Amino acid sequence: MKIKTKLRLGLGLLFLMILALSLIAARHIYVLEKQTENILQNNYKTLDYARNMALALDQLNSASEAERSFEQNLQSQKQNETEPGEREATEKIASHYAQLKKDVRNQQLPVLIRNDLAELTRINMEAIQAKSDRALGTVQSAFMWIALGGTICFVIAFTLLVNLPGNVGNPIRELTDSIRAIADKRYTERLHFSGNNEFGELARSFNTMAEKLEEYDSSNLARILTEKKRIDTLINNMHEPVIGLDENKIVLFANDQAVRITGMEAADMIGKSATELARYNDLLRTLILEKPGTATVSGEPLKIYADNKESYFEKEVVDITIFPTAEKIPQHIGQVILLKNITPFKELDFAKTNFIATVSHELKTPISSIKMSIQLLENQNTGILNQDQQQLISGIKDDSNRLLKITGELLNMSQVETGNIQLNIQRSSPGAIVSYALEAVKLPVEQKDIELIVDVDKTVADVKADMEKTAWVLINFLTNAVRYSGYGSKIQIGIIEADRMVRFFVKDEGTGIDSRYNSKIFERYFQVPGSSKTGTGLGLAISKEFIQAQGGTIGVDSEIGMGSVFYFELEKA
Repeated sequence: MKIKTKLRLGLGLLFLMILALSLIAARHIYVLEKQTENILQNNYKTLDYARNMALALDQLNSASEAERSFEQNLQSQKQNETEPGEREATEKIASHYAQLKKDVRNQQLPVLIRNDLAELTRINMEAIQAKSDRALGTVQSAFMWIALGGTICFVIAFTLLVNLPGNVGNPIRELTDSIRAIADKRYTERLHFSGNNEFGELARSFNTMAEKLEEYDSSNLARILTEKKRIDTLINNMHEPVIGLDENKIVLFANDQAVRITGMEAADMIGKSATELARYNDLLRTLILEKPGTATVSGEPLKIYADNKESYFEKEVVDITIFPTAEKIPQHIGQVILLKNITPFKELDFAKTNFIATVSHELKTPISSIKMSIQLLENQNTGILNQDQQQLISGIKDDSNRLLKITGELLNMSQVETGNIQLNIQRSSPGAIVSYALEAVKLPVEQKDIELIVDVDKTVADVKADMEKTAWVLINFLTNAVRYSGYGSKIQIGIIEADRMVRFFVKDEGTGIDSRYNSKIFERYFQVPGSSKTGTGLGLAISKEFIQAQGGTIGVDSEIGMGSVFYFELEKA
């Protein structure tokens, strides 16, 4: 049966029962009203006539008004004869009254009339009692029928109240649960509604949809599993270690190379929390420290003991994000950690560093000998040189100084790369460091007629520094400022004290550096594109290593046409 038909039948039946109950009550109330009306209209009038005739009978001999009253009531009674025996009693009253009018002195006739009136009264009182009994029976019958109809209506209404919401609501609830199961990808869910009503048709349509979804999911699952195997094979055949994590740091996959360098079994890694595994594995602890963000490459290579030797790896962390359907905010779903083996390059770099250190050391001795020979030639005790010879000696001297500077920088960089840098950190005066640096650049400053503005407060706090290497950095800043400043320009050198740090800075009025290169200026061998000045590109890189080795920071603020400000900060002593 259709749901609409059930609702119509249930509500229609309830409506009919209520209508029937109303009709029964109305009918009995109508009958009761008629019976009560008969008592009031007929019997009560007869009693009133009888009473009036009795009163008039007592006054017949003394007043004619009583005679008229008796006759009027008698006439009215003749017109109100409604009960059995009432006509005979009325006729007896009329007969005896006629005899009394002929024989007024007869004492028996009033007695007979009163007896007739009493009989008339008795007849109507019995009629009233009978009608009252019938009215009471009508009331009882009405109560019984109304109670029966009300009971039937209550039973029907209660049955509808109990069953109808369930008949409609239960299938809807089961349908909701089944839809939720389908949304959770439980495609084996089915609805079991019997009958040919709307819910039966809905169940058949739902089951057909679920079967098609299950079939589609099964075919997709097979395809996904095939693709997963292909990807697993591809990852395992990569020569670089690869580890995949989900958004909760659970290890999704790790290829053979990653398993080998971590020293763990694949079964002990996959499906486990990388955070928990990092407690017992130093390499994993280092790898998962990378916070979510864009793809990043750590600056320092990782030193890992693999293949029975120390190997170097460059870590790259790639964050995986997706845009969920109908959403615009990206969602982080995991990370892929790639380790690139740079051991061959690191070994070549070590060889290059050792070679540079050896060559620089070997070149330093002959260059020093050349400088000594130049000094001897310049001495007039060895002979007087003509102008051409002096120019040649001057050129050789400049080249020798340049070669000596280059070899010195190469030796310093070799010490930095090999970790053999020697620091003598002690309490140092910033003023003394500045004075040492100013003395070293005094000659080139005078040659270009540059005005040096020194802004150093004598009360500035001492710093923790290697005075010689810190002065070397400051000299490098000043030398570059002089090189890139024009004749007659100004260079400012100063010290600023802030919190726990002391900042040294050198400000020039040169051409400036494009702000795009501010972060690269301290890299090794870097040359600003378009620069007309030449150099090794090692001075600022060595300066950075010297300052960072002392726990400080170094930087530059510069723009084209605005000059440059090179600075470094050291901790207060």
